[in-house]
Amino acid sequence: MNSTDKSLLALARSEKPRKWLFYGDSITHGAAHTGGWRDYTEIFSERIRTELQRSEDVVLKTAYNGNTTRHLLENFDWRVRQFQPHVVLIMIGMNDCCVENGQPRVPLQEFRQNLLSLVKQIRSLASALPILQTTCPILYGLDPKREPYLGKYMAVVRGVANQTQAPLVDHFAYWKRLARLNGYEPDAWMDDALHPNEKGHRVFAGFVFKKLGIFDAKSKTCKMSDPRSPANT
Repeated sequence: MNSTDKSLLALARSEKPRKWLFYGDSITHGAAHTGGWRDYTEIFSERIRTELQRSEDVVLKTAYNGNTTRHLLENFDWRVRQFQPHVVLIMIGMNDCCVENGQPRVPLQEFRQNLLSLVKQIRSLASALPILQTTCPILYGLDPKREPYLGKYMAVVRGVANQTQAPLVDHFAYWKRLARLNGYEPDAWMDDALHPNEKGHRVFAGFVFKKLGIFDAKSKTCKMSDPRSPANT
């Protein structure tokens, strides 16, 4: 187990209350595409604050539709710094890689530099830990403006995590692995080509729990399907 894994495992076991902040774009924002069900940040809040009885912890979400790494940097003071979080989980890249006028909205090298700057700014806060996340894959053939580029952008997220020794939650690779090994159908987790539905957000939440060492198959928040389903009783 490396140092970043140990730092993750220690977070949810600390005796001190923690402020968790989720920062990113519409995928983390979760609006509309969950059909009124909870997104992964809300599932996370129930796992931490109710099931694990960390009632003094605070879970915040300042992600918003359309954000790129440029927006995350421009709005950092308002959406991150003012809250002085202990942990910032960033999921970004789906809009950065979107082609406009023949090239990605945020060029790959700028995307990399923006991520490095975000990690640095988070670490400049008192006792703050950045956690980088890759996003979900795009449904094949349904978004030609993003699909050819997203994998390269997610590779940059992995590279920045490795370079800065920031913890990484690699949803992109995890979804690909589940689909390949276990026969899951990723389109069942999606509301459209790039936004997860409520099932996809459960997959997100479950994998975050696993990385933090707080996954429990008996927990309602850790189930990948609706916990009220007869299959889960």
